[in-house]
Amino acid sequence: MFNFSNSISQNVKLGLQYRYQQGEIQINCSRFLGYIKNEKKKLIIVPEEAEVVKRIYREYLEGASMLKIARGLEADGILNGAGREKWHTSNINQILRNEKYIGDALLQKTYTTDFLTKKRVKNHGIVPQYYVENSHEAIIPREFFMQVQEELIRRRIVHTSPNGKTRTFSSNHVFAQIIICGKCGEVFRRVHWNNRGKKSIVWRCVSRLENTGLFCDARTVLESTIEQVLVTAINQTLCDKDSFLITLRDNVATVINRESDKALSDIDKRLEELQNELLKLATSNSDYDNVGDEIHRLREQKQNMQVENANRDELRKRIADMSTFLQEQPAAITEYDESLVRRLIEKVTVHEDKFTVEFKSGVAVDIDE
Repeated sequence: MFNFSNSISQNVKLGLQYRYQQGEIQINCSRFLGYIKNEKKKLIIVPEEAEVVKRIYREYLEGASMLKIARGLEADGILNGAGREKWHTSNINQILRNEKYIGDALLQKTYTTDFLTKKRVKNHGIVPQYYVENSHEAIIPREFFMQVQEELIRRRIVHTSPNGKTRTFSSNHVFAQIIICGKCGEVFRRVHWNNRGKKSIVWRCVSRLENTGLFCDARTVLESTIEQVLVTAINQTLCDKDSFLITLRDNVATVINRESDKALSDIDKRLEELQNELLKLATSNSDYDNVGDEIHRLREQKQNMQVENANRDELRKRIADMSTFLQEQPAAITEYDESLVRRLIEKVTVHEDKFTVEFKSGVAVDIDE
């Protein structure tokens, strides 16, 4: 017996696949912050919402957690994509990962299992997906988006201890996860200390605070001591800025020499060929698993290359930022500046008789006790 609904469903599916292949996209904008559809059903930017999206990306790269970003948006009375006052970390996460903000569109993330009931489920490779680049105007620059993708990966595991334990990102304090024990390799944790009635804030190796399986007798350090060490380290680079600027120029040369010779255009060309082949196979009801697998592999390879390029760009920016600071800072700093630490400092290793301060530009200095 002829199944009328299945026939319609197949025709609709093939029609959608053809339009996807031509770059014609269908996106539900009812909960899509930053865009609306015009009368031609094309995505156009909503300027005030686009500024919110840019703020989310900027604050995340500046070190804010998803929860902190959400609370800040709520405090400022900014509505989410659904028009609600309450922001969830899942809202922030989806915005940070959405390729549509760079003007691209991954189509058929879900598919219809029943044409009449319109039930949709996530597409795990059951039907072909199509990735359309530059399908609409971007809100976020591509290199900025790639930096965020790398930061999302980095925050999953900020530090791996010698015993294999992983520690995730925390934005509670500027020193969280950047103060490292020179004895056992663990991170230091902030502790409010009451020693014989005298209250103070100190940083201690977590091996002394919890059972890590490692014995460690690393010293306890006052928070004010670490702050002063960082002031000294920054001033040391300022006092010897000429030699540090030479080091930074050498670091730039090293970054440039590491650049990949692989051409993204070759991958783009192959992806276009595969998408055309995929459409022909899907139209003829042929098996397209192998083609789909290669498309997924090339997409992943392309994204990895873009992330690598973004990392190199970010390192170049960090080196340039350090160079600008050294050239423009007229004199030594006189007090601790948290914003300067967030801008310049990568890691501080605590040894028995010294601190090693590593800058984000790749420069490191030792500060003796």
